[in-house]
Amino acid sequence: MENGTILMMDGGGSNSSRHYIFKPDLQAKAAEIGVEILVSHYPPYTSSFHPIEPRVFPHITRALQGVILTSHQLIKQLIEKTTTKTGLKVVANIFNRVYETARTVEAGFKETMRIVFDKHLGQWNYTAVPEELTL
Repeated sequence: MENGTILMMDGGGSNSSRHYIFKPDLQAKAAEIGVEILVSHYPPYTSSFHPIEPRVFPHITRALQGVILTSHQLIKQLIEKTTTKTGLKVVANIFNRVYETARTVEAGFKETMRIVFDKHLGQWNYTAVPEELTL
């Protein structure tokens, strides 16, 4: 993908590749930034093969160990101090918004979406195409 973004995601839980609730937001972001967004989900139960998670979470756990967590800001600061010998640095963000529950996909979204599913592994890989690009 020349002018686009690639997201590598776990395949289970709230961001499961089978859920459509994430796809309208993905489509809106692709339209907003004007680039294709390729999403590649790891198959369910294979998160240990994700290149980042097993390398960073033990270090974050160690940074938080024994600390009384009194605020979100303290947690953010401790997580951002996390580094590894190989030079990995962690960036943390706090999103101060309330997430909607019981959201549903808008009627007709599946018929009009600009999401292109991969020919061979469409259940795990797909691309959100901005409106100005042709499919």
